[in-house]
Order: sequence, then structure tokens, then C-alpha cells
Amino acid sequence: MKTRKYFLTFGLVLVSVVSTYFATTSTAQQGAPQSPPAADLEYQVAAILYQQKAAEYRALCYQAFNLARWQLDADFDKKNLKKLPKAERERPRAVVVDIDETVLDNSPAQAFGVKNRRAFNLTDWYAWGERRGAKAVPGAVDFVNYTVSRGVKVFYVSNRDDVQLQATIDNLKSAGFRDAAAENVLLRAGGVSTKTPRREAIAQKYRVVFLMGDNLDDFSDAFERKSVAERFAETDKTRALFGDKFIVLPNAMYGTWENAIYEYGRGLTEAQKAQIRANALESY
Repeated sequence: MKTRKYFLTFGLVLVSVVSTYFATTSTAQQGAPQSPPAADLEYQVAAILYQQKAAEYRALCYQAFNLARWQLDADFDKKNLKKLPKAERERPRAVVVDIDETVLDNSPAQAFGVKNRRAFNLTDWYAWGERRGAKAVPGAVDFVNYTVSRGVKVFYVSNRDDVQLQATIDNLKSAGFRDAAAENVLLRAGGVSTKTPRREAIAQKYRVVFLMGDNLDDFSDAFERKSVAERFAETDKTRALFGDKFIVLPNAMYGTWENAIYEYGRGLTEAQKAQIRANALESY
């Protein structure tokens, strides 16, 4: 009788241990970040190398920031100010800049994805941000610090997630942007990608002299989620604003321009994207 009771007790303990093991293992697997499937991103190599190795890329960046400085100086001309309504003249000036590929260079993160065959994913992107290792885009530090020296507020409006705020501020400061702080680094909150509410909040207190970015979505929601043809048409319609209210930085590595080619399709494989890119090429 004692032997039977012993085996019964042992069996119950064994079942409990095994059940706990499988339940724990299953939970751990569900909560662990899933590695992205292997991705052939070789098509991005030329764009990354252009940003990292081409003097022409640097020249385009310097050109953009030189133009921005000229526009800022011109805004202080009293003749130009007289053209504005009195209410606007009395508001303090501000300049709005995007962060990624506008003032910070993330090409090493893109190169990591290519070398390790890993498509964009938040695990890698957050890890890169925590390194605080992005360098400044050529010309960006001199322009921003000059802007601040003239008493103009600079707002960094980015679609980095708000959980990256401190790492982003630290990286901006280490790259030379001394004014970066929680009050003027405005990241995405609640998964809302459009920047319009943030731009509007700034415009309520400041007169935005101009905006700078590498993506047309950085300037107006008129460009958001539009087809290639619609983006062309909107750009042509607002051509007078470029170099005046909108100043664009070069970025051939990624952006809404590529999403538009895929027609914003979700769940596309790399092979499907490759076929779409091939079909989109205009040849003779």
C-alpha cells in the first residue's frame, strides 16, 4: 500500500514538473523577440555606399544647409518681415528638422541589415538607437548651432518611437547638437506616424521659417500614402516651396518613395518586392 502511494505521489509530481516546463517554455518563446527572416538586401548596397563614400552626397548636404542658412538670414531682413501679417511677425521664429538622414546618419544600421541579411525590424533599430552612435549629417551641426545662436528655436520632429527619446537626445548631443532636449525633440507617440499634429502644435506658438527633411512626409500630409504618380503631381504643384519653405536632404537608402513603389503593400516577401522593383523600371 505504501509502495502504491509512493508511485502515485511521484507520478503527480512528475506530471506537474513536465507541465510547468512546457508552459514556461511556450510563454518564453511567445514573449521573446522574433528574429526577422533572412532577407537579400543587396539592392541597397549602392545607395548605402553613395551616402558613405560619395563626395557628391556630402556636397548635396552642404548645399541644403547652405541654402537653409541663406533663407534664415533673409528672414531677418526687415523688408521680408513687412510682408507678413502683424500676428506672425510677433511670434518667435522656429525651424523644424527631421532627425534620421536629415541631421543624423544611420547608414551603418542599413549596412548591418545588408551584411546580416536582416530586413528592417524594431529589435535591430532600437539596438542601434541605444548605441547612440549615429554621426551628424555633413553640415547639420554648423547649421543648427548657427540657427540657435540667432535666437531661433529648432524642433527635431521624428518618427522614432517615443521609447527612444533619451537615447535620441543623447545621440544628438554627442553628435554636436547642444540644444537637444525633451521639449524640442518630438517623437512618435501611440504609433501615430503623421507629423501634422506635431507641426501644428509648434505653429501655434512659433512662426516656422522652414522645414527640413529627407522625406516629403516631413513637410506636409499632402504627400502621405500617395501613389508614385500622386507624389509626382503634388511635388510639381508645390514646386515653388522647395528651397523656400521646404528644404530636402538626399536619401536613396529608404523612405516613403520606396513604399509608394510597393503601393504600401504589407506582408510582401523580399522576392515579391524585387519583382515589383524590376517591373517599375523604365527602360527602352
